[in-house]
Amino acid sequence: MIEHIEHTDDEWRQILGPDRFRVMRRAGTEPPFNNEYWDYHGDGTYVCAACDLPLFSSATKFESGTGWPSFYEPLSPEVVSEHVDSTLGITRTEVTCARCDSHLGHVFDDGPPPTGLRYCMNSLSLRFVPAT
Repeated sequence: MIEHIEHTDDEWRQILGPDRFRVMRRAGTEPPFNNEYWDYHGDGTYVCAACDLPLFSSATKFESGTGWPSFYEPLSPEVVSEHVDSTLGITRTEVTCARCDSHLGHVFDDGPPPTGLRYCMNSLSLRFVPAT
């Protein structure tokens, strides 16, 4: 079981800074092809930028052509939560961190094998930890 973390909006603003706060706490989106990890190829683990929960392995990262870092599966189903998102007049599946409820991105069913899923994440929502 993952222990839940809560903070006030003011605390999150201090922890995250303005850009991460906009993406992670207000479900914003960073520009495609102009973010830290869309074309990054290091070996390691991507963790939540707000609470450091390990989320994705670099082994599951793939080039989706979308301009955002994309993965075909999280480290385990328990580390992310999925929610219906109809904010743009279309129905999508929002992905949030299971520990702190921060917005990470969305998951789509147009990914590669073995899952057929594309977890399209915001780089601002992630922090990369190199393999040791």
